[in-house]
Amino acid sequence: MIVACDQNGINLAATTIRNGGVVVFPTDTVYGLGCDPRNVKAIEAIFRIKKRRESKQLPVLGYSKEEVSKIAIFDDVSSKIADRFWPGQVTLVLKLKDNEIKKAMNLNDKIAVRVPRHPCVLALLKECKLIVGTSANFSGHPAFSDSKKVQENFSGYDVFLDGGTISNSTSSTIIEVKDGILKVLRQGNITKAEIINSL
Repeated sequence: MIVACDQNGINLAATTIRNGGVVVFPTDTVYGLGCDPRNVKAIEAIFRIKKRRESKQLPVLGYSKEEVSKIAIFDDVSSKIADRFWPGQVTLVLKLKDNEIKKAMNLNDKIAVRVPRHPCVLALLKECKLIVGTSANFSGHPAFSDSKKVQENFSGYDVFLDGGTISNSTSSTIIEVKDGILKVLRQGNITKAEIINSL
């Protein structure tokens, strides 16, 4: 089902996620595919839809740093990065403390988390607080920034929140802090130098 990024569409998408469904939504980077991070069957559906190996872990999107802090532990440096770049295009790899999510998502003791800067997904996160947020594409293929391209080339989801074309589409920069030292796991729009200079 394709719905607009208005309140009715957001309500339907949020209900779908709560009921174990899978939703496509626009973010500030690319179109995302998401579900309840505590629902094993929904997570399995995402791996199936993306044709992605289950050994490749999924990231989670949060409504705010406060919501993320309920499931993960911020070290001092990661906390400063989140304060500076969230909402935005930086994903942080943090220590996971939520055992339910750990089990459902088959994670070890780390989780990749981000607060996105896009009104549509933030409205959805306001309702759901946390959602799995991986790119809406088949594993190994390019991610989509145009809603029409997603609809033409991607299937298997329950609800599509149509946000049109995402401008300045790019992947987020993934950062992990080890012993106070920044490690870039994936380079996106925001550079390591920008992040270091902000601290």
